Amino acid sequence: MSHPAPRTRNPFALAPLALAIAALAAACTDSSNPTGPTAPTRSMSPEASSMSRSTELNDAPGNGHVMHTRDWFANDRASRNARANSQTIIYHGGPVLRAATNVAAVYWASSRIFVNAPAPGTSGAGSADASLVGFFLNHLGGSPYFNINTTYTDGSGAHIANVVNYTQFWANNTSAPSGTQVVSDAQMVAMLQAGFNSGALTYDPSTLYAIFTSGKVNLGGGFGTQYCAYHFHGTVTINGASRTVLYAAMPYNFAFPSACTSGFAPANGSLDPGADYQVNTLAHETEETTTDELGNAWFDRRGLENADKCAWTWGTTHTSAAGGVANVTIGGKDFLVQRNWLATGGCAQTL
Repeated sequence: MSHPAPRTRNPFALAPLALAIAALAAACTDSSNPTGPTAPTRSMSPEASSMSRSTELNDAPGNGHVMHTRDWFANDRASRNARANSQTIIYHGGPVLRAATNVAAVYWASSRIFVNAPAPGTSGAGSADASLVGFFLNHLGGSPYFNINTTYTDGSGAHIANVVNYTQFWANNTSAPSGTQVVSDAQMVAMLQAGFNSGALTYDPSTLYAIFTSGKVNLGGGFGTQYCAYHFHGTVTINGASRTVLYAAMPYNFAFPSACTSGFAPANGSLDPGADYQVNTLAHETEETTTDELGNAWFDRRGLENADKCAWTWGTTHTSAAGGVANVTIGGKDFLVQRNWLATGGCAQTL
């Protein structure tokens, strides 16, 4: 059977159509809402995978918000441009922690994660936490550094208060993860539920439950490779009623020093560098939870929350008494914590 000779396609015949389609696409593009970078997939757990987004993981209900690694921010041109161009941060109507940000530390490990941290198996008031992390939390409220958050408001226009209360800790050594174990968001929420059920933790809707783990325990599935910490929320049952619980995944940053630490000498010397570096990501997640607790309050058009817009930037630094690098003094101690974004625009160390 013979076949007809193939038809030769004129490569220029479709040019007018292609140009018309391109023009139409350009006309339909909203230049005020550029597409952000592809956010990394927090693989290895269903909850983690569900958090992958085409923006910064916070501009839609049901998605947590990660603090990317130092390299991610260094290499993301769009994020650098957003900061350099003082891109506006916008209020989207969601709730904020206006009157006070309460913090509970949950040390989920079989042994102490930080020097002088509470003994495993104990719980109590935050004032009894003698670790450097405990010191930071006990003195963060009222500081010129946290005062930056007072530039943000709630739906009525009332400004956020410069108040942080370190209300409680729980050094939970029950079923503590170890090694490189991946811990899902569902497992973290279940652990918090167990604490509420046992009385080791007291539930409060305005409390950020900061979950600390040791070594390379992989909270969420992408620790050290894609992010260093994140904040999210889940649902627990309190007195028979479903309630929202705010939490932050705070894995041990010093396990991945090139990705999740400043790279500078610790501000408080060699006593506990892990705690020294941890306060930077803790500050990041605390101030973001304060201004965007459910991911629907304050963020810019790319989904960057206040701390994201200044992540891994330090401003003016000085040599601390211990010979490390610091940029703020909180409670009489030197710390190196990233700057934070003013609602009026720009990164600041203090206000």
